[in-house]
Amino acid sequence: MAWETIVRQNWRKVFNVAYKFVGKHDEAEDLTQDIFLKIFKALNTFDRRANFQTWIVSISRNLCIDHYRSVRKERQTMARDVDMTDLQPASSERGPYAVAEHQDLRALLRIALETLPTTLRTAVVLRDLQELSYQEIADRLRLPEGTVKSRINRGRIELAHQLRRLQEKQPVRPRRRGGSRRSGVIE
Repeated sequence: MAWETIVRQNWRKVFNVAYKFVGKHDEAEDLTQDIFLKIFKALNTFDRRANFQTWIVSISRNLCIDHYRSVRKERQTMARDVDMTDLQPASSERGPYAVAEHQDLRALLRIALETLPTTLRTAVVLRDLQELSYQEIADRLRLPEGTVKSRINRGRIELAHQLRRLQEKQPVRPRRRGGSRRSGVIE
Protein backbone atom coordinates (compact mmCIF):
# COMPACT_ATOMS: atom_id res chain seq x y z
CA MET A 1 0.00 0.00 0.00
CA ALA A 2 2.76 2.49 0.94
CA TRP A 3 4.77 1.54 -2.15
CA GLU A 4 1.75 2.16 -4.41
CA THR A 5 1.40 5.62 -2.88
CA ILE A 6 5.07 6.39 -3.50
CA VAL A 7 4.76 5.30 -7.13
CA ARG A 8 1.48 7.16 -7.68
CA GLN A 9 2.78 10.39 -6.16
CA ASN A 10 6.12 10.33 -7.97
CA TRP A 11 5.41 8.63 -11.31
CA ARG A 12 5.01 11.85 -13.32
CA LYS A 13 8.15 13.43 -11.83
CA VAL A 14 10.31 10.35 -12.55
CA PHE A 15 8.78 9.93 -16.01
CA ASN A 16 9.56 13.57 -16.86
CA VAL A 17 13.20 13.12 -15.86
CA ALA A 18 13.42 9.97 -18.01
CA TYR A 19 11.66 11.61 -20.95
CA LYS A 20 14.07 14.55 -20.92
CA PHE A 21 16.93 12.09 -21.31
CA VAL A 22 15.54 9.72 -23.95
CA GLY A 23 13.01 11.90 -25.78
CA LYS A 24 10.71 8.97 -26.61
CA HIS A 25 7.56 8.12 -24.70
CA ASP A 26 7.97 4.31 -24.82
CA GLU A 27 11.62 4.40 -23.80
CA ALA A 28 10.82 6.87 -21.01
CA GLU A 29 8.13 4.54 -19.65
CA ASP A 30 10.54 1.58 -19.68
CA LEU A 31 13.23 3.65 -18.01
CA THR A 32 10.71 4.91 -15.43
CA GLN A 33 9.87 1.33 -14.49
CA ASP A 34 13.56 0.52 -14.15
CA ILE A 35 14.02 3.58 -11.95
CA PHE A 36 11.17 2.59 -9.64
CA LEU A 37 12.60 -0.92 -9.38
CA LYS A 38 15.94 0.58 -8.34
CA ILE A 39 14.20 2.91 -5.86
CA PHE A 40 12.33 -0.03 -4.37
CA LYS A 41 15.56 -2.00 -3.93
CA ALA A 42 17.30 1.05 -2.41
CA LEU A 43 14.53 2.12 0.00
CA ASN A 44 16.45 0.71 2.98
CA THR A 45 19.39 3.01 2.16
CA PHE A 46 17.30 6.21 2.29
CA ASP A 47 18.42 8.55 5.07
CA ARG A 48 15.18 9.76 6.68
CA ARG A 49 16.80 13.12 7.47
CA ALA A 50 17.07 13.83 3.74
CA ASN A 51 14.29 15.05 1.44
CA PHE A 52 12.58 12.02 -0.14
CA GLN A 53 11.68 13.90 -3.37
CA THR A 54 15.27 15.01 -3.85
CA TRP A 55 16.47 11.45 -3.28
CA ILE A 56 14.07 10.08 -5.90
CA VAL A 57 15.05 12.69 -8.48
CA SER A 58 18.74 12.04 -7.77
CA ILE A 59 18.32 8.30 -8.34
CA SER A 60 16.29 9.03 -11.48
CA ARG A 61 18.96 11.30 -12.95
CA ASN A 62 21.78 8.91 -12.12
CA LEU A 63 20.01 5.97 -13.75
CA CYS A 64 19.19 8.07 -16.81
CA ILE A 65 22.85 9.04 -17.13
CA ASP A 66 23.84 5.37 -16.80
CA HIS A 67 21.26 4.47 -19.47
CA TYR A 68 22.58 7.18 -21.79
CA ARG A 69 26.16 5.95 -21.36
CA SER A 70 25.21 2.32 -22.04
CA VAL A 71 23.24 3.26 -25.17
CA ARG A 72 26.13 5.40 -26.39
CA LYS A 73 28.56 2.50 -25.84
CA GLU A 74 26.25 0.15 -27.75
CA ARG A 75 26.11 2.56 -30.68
CA GLN A 76 29.89 2.96 -30.71
CA THR A 77 30.36 -0.80 -30.60
CA MET A 78 27.84 -1.30 -33.39
CA ALA A 79 29.48 1.42 -35.47
CA ARG A 80 32.88 -0.28 -35.12
CA ASP A 81 31.43 -3.65 -36.08
CA VAL A 82 29.77 -2.40 -39.27
CA ASP A 83 31.63 -2.86 -42.51
CA MET A 84 30.92 0.25 -44.58
CA THR A 85 31.02 -1.75 -47.82
CA ASP A 86 27.95 -3.64 -46.57
CA LEU A 87 26.06 -0.35 -46.47
CA GLN A 88 26.71 0.62 -50.07
CA PRO A 89 23.75 0.22 -52.43
CA ALA A 90 24.11 -2.46 -55.10
CA SER A 91 23.61 0.22 -57.74
CA SER A 92 23.79 3.96 -57.33
CA GLU A 93 21.55 4.49 -60.36
CA ARG A 94 17.82 4.72 -59.94
CA GLY A 95 15.48 3.35 -62.52
CA PRO A 96 13.15 5.66 -64.44
CA TYR A 97 10.17 4.70 -62.26
CA ALA A 98 12.07 5.52 -59.07
CA VAL A 99 13.25 8.86 -60.53
CA ALA A 100 9.69 9.82 -61.51
CA GLU A 101 8.33 8.74 -58.14
CA HIS A 102 11.00 10.80 -56.35
CA GLN A 103 10.19 13.87 -58.47
CA ASP A 104 6.46 13.46 -57.76
CA LEU A 105 7.12 13.21 -54.03
CA ARG A 106 9.31 16.32 -54.09
CA ALA A 107 6.57 18.25 -55.92
CA LEU A 108 3.95 17.09 -53.39
CA LEU A 109 6.26 18.07 -50.55
CA ARG A 110 6.72 21.58 -51.98
CA ILE A 111 2.96 22.03 -52.34
CA ALA A 112 2.30 20.68 -48.83
CA LEU A 113 5.00 22.93 -47.34
CA GLU A 114 3.37 25.97 -48.93
CA THR A 115 0.12 25.20 -47.09
CA LEU A 116 1.80 25.42 -43.68
CA PRO A 117 1.68 28.67 -41.75
CA THR A 118 4.97 30.53 -42.12
CA THR A 119 5.95 29.97 -38.47
CA LEU A 120 5.61 26.19 -38.77
CA ARG A 121 7.11 25.99 -42.29
CA THR A 122 10.19 27.98 -41.26
CA ALA A 123 10.84 25.76 -38.23
CA VAL A 124 10.40 22.52 -40.23
CA VAL A 125 12.60 23.70 -43.10
CA LEU A 126 15.40 24.84 -40.77
CA ARG A 127 15.36 21.54 -38.86
CA ASP A 128 14.58 18.91 -41.49
CA LEU A 129 15.99 20.41 -44.68
CA GLN A 130 18.81 22.63 -43.43
CA GLU A 131 19.51 20.24 -40.52
CA LEU A 132 20.09 22.95 -37.92
CA SER A 133 20.03 22.00 -34.23
CA TYR A 134 17.13 23.11 -32.05
CA GLN A 135 19.41 25.63 -30.35
CA GLU A 136 20.61 27.06 -33.68
CA ILE A 137 17.00 27.48 -34.81
CA ALA A 138 16.05 29.08 -31.49
CA ASP A 139 18.94 31.54 -31.82
CA ARG A 140 18.12 32.35 -35.44
CA LEU A 141 14.40 32.88 -34.78
CA ARG A 142 14.97 34.49 -31.36
CA LEU A 143 12.58 32.04 -29.70
CA PRO A 144 12.83 29.72 -26.70
CA GLU A 145 13.99 26.21 -27.63
CA GLY A 146 10.72 24.74 -26.35
CA THR A 147 8.73 26.93 -28.75
CA VAL A 148 10.95 25.80 -31.61
CA LYS A 149 10.41 22.12 -30.74
CA SER A 150 6.67 22.68 -30.50
CA ARG A 151 6.52 24.41 -33.89
CA ILE A 152 8.58 21.66 -35.51
CA ASN A 153 6.32 18.99 -34.05
CA ARG A 154 3.11 20.77 -35.09
CA GLY A 155 4.60 21.52 -38.51
CA ARG A 156 5.54 17.89 -39.12
CA ILE A 157 2.08 16.71 -38.09
CA GLU A 158 0.38 19.24 -40.36
CA LEU A 159 2.80 18.47 -43.20
CA ALA A 160 2.04 14.74 -42.96
CA HIS A 161 -1.69 15.54 -42.94
CA GLN A 162 -1.38 17.70 -46.07
CA LEU A 163 0.80 15.10 -47.84
CA ARG A 164 -1.85 12.42 -47.19
CA ARG A 165 -4.51 14.72 -48.63
CA LEU A 166 -2.41 15.39 -51.71
CA GLN A 167 -1.63 11.71 -52.25
CA GLU A 168 -5.34 10.92 -52.00
CA LYS A 169 -6.11 13.82 -54.39
CA GLN A 170 -8.33 15.53 -51.82
CA PRO A 171 -8.62 19.31 -51.67
CA VAL A 172 -5.72 20.91 -49.85
CA ARG A 173 -6.76 23.24 -47.08
CA PRO A 174 -4.11 25.87 -46.53
CA ARG A 175 -3.89 26.96 -42.92
CA ARG A 176 -4.22 30.72 -42.77
CA ARG A 177 -4.87 33.00 -39.88
CA GLY A 178 -8.13 34.85 -39.91
CA GLY A 179 -10.13 32.40 -41.97
CA SER A 180 -10.08 29.12 -43.77
CA ARG A 181 -10.11 29.32 -47.54
CA ARG A 182 -10.09 26.18 -49.57
CA SER A 183 -8.17 25.77 -52.77
CA GLY A 184 -9.11 23.36 -55.49
CA VAL A 185 -7.82 19.88 -56.07
CA ILE A 186 -4.15 19.74 -56.97
CA GLU A 187 -3.49 17.54 -59.98
